[in-house]
Amino acid sequence: MLTPQDITLLQQGQHPEPFAVLGMHQTPGGLCVRVFLPAVLSVELLAANSRDVAALPLAQLQRQGDSDLFVWQGTERERFDYRLLVRRAGAPGQDVQQELIDDPYRFPLLLGQTDAWLLAEGRHQRPFECLGAHPRRCLDVDGVAFAVWAPNARRVSVVGDFNQWDGRRHPMRLRRECGVWELFLPGLAAGALYKFELLTQQGELLLKADPYGLRAELRPRTASVVQALPPARPLAPERVRANAFDQPISIYEVHLGSWRQQDGWRWLSYRELAETLVPYARELGFTHLELLPISEHPYDGSWGYQPVGLFAPTARHGTPEDFRYFVEAAHEAGLGVILDWVPAHFPTDSHGLANFDGTPLYEHADPREGFHQDWNTLIYNFGRHEVCNYLIANALYWVERFGVDGLRVDAVASMLYRDYSRAEGQWLPNRYGGRENLEAMAFLRRLNHTIGTECPGALMMAEESTSFPGVSRPPSPDLQGGGLGFHEKWNMGWMNDSLRYFARDPVHRSHHHHELTFGLVYAFSENFVLPLSHDEVVHGKGSLLGRMPGDDWQRFAGLRSLYGYMWGFPGKKLLFMGGELAQPGEWQAQGSLPWQLLDDPRHAGVQRLVRDLNRVYRHFSALHALDHQARGFDWIAHDDASQSVLSWLRHDDQGQLVVVLCNLTPLPRPAYRIGVPVAGEWREIINTDAAIYGGSGVATAVAATEAEPAHGQAQSLRLTLPPLACVMLAPVVAPTLVPAPQP
Repeated sequence: MLTPQDITLLQQGQHPEPFAVLGMHQTPGGLCVRVFLPAVLSVELLAANSRDVAALPLAQLQRQGDSDLFVWQGTERERFDYRLLVRRAGAPGQDVQQELIDDPYRFPLLLGQTDAWLLAEGRHQRPFECLGAHPRRCLDVDGVAFAVWAPNARRVSVVGDFNQWDGRRHPMRLRRECGVWELFLPGLAAGALYKFELLTQQGELLLKADPYGLRAELRPRTASVVQALPPARPLAPERVRANAFDQPISIYEVHLGSWRQQDGWRWLSYRELAETLVPYARELGFTHLELLPISEHPYDGSWGYQPVGLFAPTARHGTPEDFRYFVEAAHEAGLGVILDWVPAHFPTDSHGLANFDGTPLYEHADPREGFHQDWNTLIYNFGRHEVCNYLIANALYWVERFGVDGLRVDAVASMLYRDYSRAEGQWLPNRYGGRENLEAMAFLRRLNHTIGTECPGALMMAEESTSFPGVSRPPSPDLQGGGLGFHEKWNMGWMNDSLRYFARDPVHRSHHHHELTFGLVYAFSENFVLPLSHDEVVHGKGSLLGRMPGDDWQRFAGLRSLYGYMWGFPGKKLLFMGGELAQPGEWQAQGSLPWQLLDDPRHAGVQRLVRDLNRVYRHFSALHALDHQARGFDWIAHDDASQSVLSWLRHDDQGQLVVVLCNLTPLPRPAYRIGVPVAGEWREIINTDAAIYGGSGVATAVAATEAEPAHGQAQSLRLTLPPLACVMLAPVVAPTLVPAPQP
């Protein structure tokens, strides 16, 4: 029987078991129906097949005292389906409003036993299929199934415009076996705004966006939006092939909000970007786009790196359908799409994951493990299986449901070390007393294993700035050891050494020759991407052009030689937007790239060089097929520090050859001799000093080899090295390798 205390708890929104008292129940006198409906004048019981308010009522429900609880007590013994006719007071001067509704508390359990079991163990491969908000049909009624993990809450309700954001109206059922609250709300559909209202054990009311929300409102609004789950979209065979180790991968890194803006202020939509960004990147010869995080985030200035809605493409540029259109357009143009993905930390915004059910559910409770001091964010608890399940499912969601080519995982170094950016005494060692985060390592291995087995051909890249071993090496079969399983790792050492060297005045470069040669000591210890990313053009670092020394001519020449050096060096390539324009100032995320620079031939020349470097890189397999293998690289001369000249050979397994020479002083080097393994005529395929790029137009004047040994080869080339330039050469005909003379 219903007690006065039950009524009081319902009225206060504190009843722990709403399904035990609401809906249809068997009582000693027969069936009864109880509904809690605030701001209602009357409620009538109708047959389940009633389709309009004119249907004949079966019975009238009686208000219980002055509460908002209405009860019908009958003598029937067999359960039956029913609907409710609700009457509400109209606005002043208007008639009473009538509405035919279904009772949410007459619907059965939503989660199946297998789902509940796997969620409890943190081993559900695709929890986004059952958690969150999903339009579905239940008992022949259309509505939305809601489910949220909040094991420590006293009560959880679904709130939205549909119930005046009143948490008393739609409290959920707790599935104690897995800590998930669930409720089917009939009559709702895609597009409905909602949140979860949680009552904590301490009596505090929290209003949270859905952790599994597939769509969100545009900031500053923070509600989730009901959205149908996108159908699975496996990678096409041509995309799988394009992502392979032996293929050219040249990435254009983009912040969608500031790449280009309409009318100088409006963000472009995903569909507009499909019509502008995609053909632009294709014309410049890039193979992939990498997007700064597009998961929903509350603060523009975070550039997406403090996401709240991991499953929702940001509403700044449109709907999930619009984003899927963008990915498909990129693929049709032959471009891959890589997403920056942020599993290392999350912001403290009140509507997000922080203290989600009144306890540190997703984060560590101890700030020595759970608070990131650099970014004032919270750190995921990688030791909790449900949290790892949430993150890995999110990675799978983007690859599987939107067909993106892969993920670049942000801030991996901060995940791997417990003392990352922490002073002594501000961190906790692992169970062996060390600084390594063993739980994060296990998470990353499981993450990469899952993507590798469920979405073969997808790329997983790590932004990892330390010498942690085996980042891009396979884990052991049991995932308990070995490498972390990434396909690629950003080569931050190469980036720092290269930018430090190219920022030096050429007169001093001979004393720092090792800054360019040291990278070959470890170049093949991992599968590296060479990144000139957004991080190098913000926070007072200036632009790439701005780092180059000398007068305007030398600065542009220096930048062009940097790009030539990068495209000739082993490793996949990444360039942040604006780098191809030789942007003179730092990137400004609130504005647009300075496209007017292209009216200046010097800037247009750099853009043309990037395009030609990409085309040469893609055309000559010697420059990409063995990017990650030592047998694809040989020094010609690495010891000419006095003239600041470097030369090396790139080749593939089919005998194709490319020679790369860098003269990194403003002095031409006439009659410079290098040994080559192939006799015959050679041709210039790139010269960063060419006049079409804004250079001085000094040509290498290459003709044919001479029978003069050099650098251990039987023949050599004598050529002119242009000033502050990188040159690439290839044999005119298919090479016939000539053995080097024996010592």
